[in-house]
Amino acid sequence: MPSEIQQIRVESLPITLAQFLKWCGATLTGGQAKELIQAGRVQLNGEPCLQPGRKLQPGDLIELQGSRWQLVLPE
Repeated sequence: MPSEIQQIRVESLPITLAQFLKWCGATLTGGQAKELIQAGRVQLNGEPCLQPGRKLQPGDLIELQGSRWQLVLPE
């Protein structure tokens, strides 16, 4: 069963997939985020994403090791 989606607010765009994983606390470093992405362990909107530099948009859903986050902008 999928985990609950945590909404993560970012202050400004653009933000890359690797930056987002570090921002939300999924990884400790950007290098660790890049390794996980390039190893095919991260999904973006339900599809594997191998591009650490992929720019995210509000509403994008990111999944890693059973955790799920959705990018949202501040209100």
